[in-house]
Amino acid sequence: AEAVGGQLYPASVTSQDGALFCLLRQGQEKHLAILTQEPGLPQGFHGDPLGELSGGWRAWRCPRDPANAQALRRSFPWLAPQRLGIARSVGCGDRLGRATPGHVRSVAKTFLDPDTGAERPGMMPIYAQQSIRENSRTGRTPQEVLDDAMWGVFQAGWRRGYGADADHLKSREDVDATLAAGYTFFTVDPGEHVASQADHLRGAALEERLAALPWELLEDSLADLRRRYLGRSFDLGSLVLTFDPGDLAVAAVKYGRAVAHTARLYRHLLAQAGPQGFELEMSVDETETPTRHLEHLYIATELKRLGVHWVSLAPRFVGRFEKGVDYMGDDGRTSPEALARFRQDLAGHVAIARALGPYKLSLHSGSDKFSIYPIAAQEAGSLVHLKTAGTSYLEALRAVAQVAPALFRAIYAFARERYPEDRATYHVSAQVDRMPDPAAIPDADLPDVLDQFDARQALHVTFGSVLNARRPDGSYRFKADLLAILDRHEEEHYAALERHFDRHLGPFVEKS
Repeated sequence: AEAVGGQLYPASVTSQDGALFCLLRQGQEKHLAILTQEPGLPQGFHGDPLGELSGGWRAWRCPRDPANAQALRRSFPWLAPQRLGIARSVGCGDRLGRATPGHVRSVAKTFLDPDTGAERPGMMPIYAQQSIRENSRTGRTPQEVLDDAMWGVFQAGWRRGYGADADHLKSREDVDATLAAGYTFFTVDPGEHVASQADHLRGAALEERLAALPWELLEDSLADLRRRYLGRSFDLGSLVLTFDPGDLAVAAVKYGRAVAHTARLYRHLLAQAGPQGFELEMSVDETETPTRHLEHLYIATELKRLGVHWVSLAPRFVGRFEKGVDYMGDDGRTSPEALARFRQDLAGHVAIARALGPYKLSLHSGSDKFSIYPIAAQEAGSLVHLKTAGTSYLEALRAVAQVAPALFRAIYAFARERYPEDRATYHVSAQVDRMPDPAAIPDADLPDVLDQFDARQALHVTFGSVLNARRPDGSYRFKADLLAILDRHEEEHYAALERHFDRHLGPFVEKS
């Protein structure tokens, strides 16, 4: 590092065929550094010579661009996303492309017993995770998201494997864009095809909607559907379920079109990637009404009948999974009664997942739900996937509040202004009149804004507006300064992420 002028990240140092590879920081820029004793770079890499070193070594500085990222993945398989199967796992969404080293620090702890240092089953990570909606709001492509995560994995020296989640996919075009980038995990979101109003239909209105289902796409008929489900019991070990005609009609009307859409996208993936090239999750969490146990049974049974293979499923659980805050019951409180109801609901879903899979249950909007993590660990065991996203952006803002209070104050004031409009696409209940006045908060107290319910949600859901805000001259109002601060104070940023994710992951790992 001294010879070429810069800071070396020791955990990144690795070798292959006589060449050394590492991540090098010069000023605020990071580069791939390659040292060889050959006159040129290894095949597939490009860059500029930094000069000759002692012992006949030559140093090269290579940009962190897609071509070098792809060449690095080909050279070192542990840098390429992998399929994780049904191992207990966590999705670490990163809206800024800077968080992976902080995520790695926390995830690594889950694999080591803190008392003995012995190996234990940890939480397999998905470091690259972003939805198409988030891509549009952050201005990043699926390829950029995956490459940013890979460079973070390289910097931190993580070699246990990781996944890449193309989250909340709704169309074949979404699938194709993320598959081309190298994603391995595909979360199909058929929420637009879920008829939540079925919960309130009865009689002729329900029968009319049932008859109008896309039976050809479902490769089914109403008579066959009734023959498979009515007049029998489904023994799921700790749970026995039976359908009456009304239950079955509601389940099919509510989720039949979603099942058909999921099967259609699964078969498209199968045709493009082959059975060994991807993993599937189905997500119906962003819908209006909870997924009853009978409805989960219907979804899983029908997906299996249609030949769909999946590793995790995200039902709509009871209660409220609002963005950036703890779990709440339907009354907006995290009460013992609400937690008991969640436990009962989760236990039923776990029974279905074990009997018809096994597959994992996915906790979407799962960040900051500290009150239910012990429940999920006790009831689901290893059959759990915790999905987080915006919480890492919030911890980046916490780091900014600590080292650049003026910038954070401006972002928070802007978020308060944008929140009434930006909240429209999220399940949130924060109110502007309950948010602290940014002008009245001392600099030293600004990080605490991230712990205030209403302010936290406002900052969470306005990330797109913050990152895209422009000055009259067209320059970014916040984004460039925000990223520059995080790059300059990366240790503070990583430490904030590590502390926060330790709280998330600790309840899920086995204790000695």
